[in-house]
Amino acid sequence: MTRLVLIVLCAAALAACATEPLGPAGPAPPVAYPPASTSGSASVFRQRDFAWSTSPGSGSIVGALGFHVGQTRYSCEGRDVILTPETPWSRLRMIILYGSPISAAVPLEIVRARTPAASSGDYASFVRKTTCDGDNRFAFGNLPNGGWFVITLARPVDAPGEPIAVMRRVETRGAQRNVTLY
Repeated sequence: MTRLVLIVLCAAALAACATEPLGPAGPAPPVAYPPASTSGSASVFRQRDFAWSTSPGSGSIVGALGFHVGQTRYSCEGRDVILTPETPWSRLRMIILYGSPISAAVPLEIVRARTPAASSGDYASFVRKTTCDGDNRFAFGNLPNGGWFVITLARPVDAPGEPIAVMRRVETRGAQRNVTLY
């Protein structure tokens, strides 16, 4: 999906979730679950699928939030930045929550509405966390090679608006990966 299409979709989603001054909020969109053919073993949380992510490595992710809608800039200052190891289960979770396993910016209320009620096992023990600084930057180090999902919450700077959950898939291969979340 091109960046322009993503921005247009985000702007439309924000307009649908607008508060009273911008118009009434519409009904929440239906949850878009993946086709049944992708559920198989991916629908079951398995600790062994996450084991690779607990090993130390020489990879790192250095990132920044660059998300904006039109002239409205967003910030993640002081917010958690989550790093989730990619497994069949977490990949399916990204599809359910964000509609994509690659990259997305989705209003927080939509992500909350899509969050499955089923138990997520011991998922939290494999998630790494850091804090976004005053310049909207963050970093993770000592990462083993593999796929990761970087997730943070962005809020509008000096403007009304709903918080946006921003997600991006990143791969580490023993070196520093620089990423910008859009």
